[in-house]
Amino acid sequence: MTTHTPYQTIIVKVGTSTLTAGTRRLSRPAMLELIRQIVTLRQAGHRIVLVTSGAMAAGREVLNDPELPNHLPAKQMLASVGQGRLMEVYGSLFGLYDVRIGQILLTHDDFSHRTRYLNARETFTSLLDYGIVPVVNENDTIAVQEIKFGDNDNLSAQIAALLDADLLILLTDQAGLYDCDPSQNPDARLIPLVKDITEDIWALAGDTNNLLASGGMRTKIQAAQIATRSGTRTIIASGRMPDVLVRLMHGESLGTTFLPAVDHLESRKRWLVAERPQGTLHVDSGAASRLKTGKASLLPVGIRHIQGTFERGAIVQVVDAAGRALVKGLVSYSSAELVQLCGRRSSEIASILSYTYGDEAIHRDNMVLI
Repeated sequence: MTTHTPYQTIIVKVGTSTLTAGTRRLSRPAMLELIRQIVTLRQAGHRIVLVTSGAMAAGREVLNDPELPNHLPAKQMLASVGQGRLMEVYGSLFGLYDVRIGQILLTHDDFSHRTRYLNARETFTSLLDYGIVPVVNENDTIAVQEIKFGDNDNLSAQIAALLDADLLILLTDQAGLYDCDPSQNPDARLIPLVKDITEDIWALAGDTNNLLASGGMRTKIQAAQIATRSGTRTIIASGRMPDVLVRLMHGESLGTTFLPAVDHLESRKRWLVAERPQGTLHVDSGAASRLKTGKASLLPVGIRHIQGTFERGAIVQVVDAAGRALVKGLVSYSSAELVQLCGRRSSEIASILSYTYGDEAIHRDNMVLI
């Protein structure tokens, strides 16, 4: 298969209505069709992360579709019961293609805490490097707002930003964003391209009518805004459209495409430049020369001493022997750890700390020249 698009890392978010084919239970045929397409994309060389809803629908299936009150504890109970069933079904269907999966449960806190943010990024990267498909869901059993507001859409956008994904595809029961409600107006027209998410675009968003689903078009536009601001192209398309993922990879215009507002590099630079550094790393002349090229990572061997106290994942500045600022970046180790690693080779990190987060004190992808 030869694709006509340059995408490499793709986040696919699938909603409950797609997984159930509009019923109140998981639809194995619908899920198998989704998985077949994901496997086809993987075979073409794309790295796929699947963000999935459906835990509550799976819980209803396990409990034989009970009559329950429409309040939060009941929804959390369904999510708790259904999470295992959902992963069981995914595991067996992906297994038909000899593809392994790994479950990741996340909440907003995992993105707001820098150390957990880095840990999440490295977990995703490791899974993808080993050919494992990450299957992600909101931790619905303890997250209150995430169930109420359908944050799997926003979660998928945050994962796209986390991984610098090339494309985010939001699969839903709608063909995309329309200029008016297609259920009320047969003349409603699909909007194929959105260059800027304006107030007029927000006004087109409606609410979901699906009792099993928790998101609507509004949360998908929110997700598109998050993703495009971090440099990720976003597409809202129908999960029931035949071969939708494969056709999108062939360059077919389906659904509604939201163009990125910036590229990944500009987005990362804006963030790093805006953040106040929490510490300073003083480096030797060799490290300073390499950093000035903008192409080198900072290794512990080039660090002379540490100034300040900070955790892993903090923003720090790097200065040369004369105190001139060189770069700002996201550290892979805390100040206490770097004190032990100053001037030491990367091959010694594991023996000194009894663990390692990688060879770099600051990876080149996580720094910006000042």
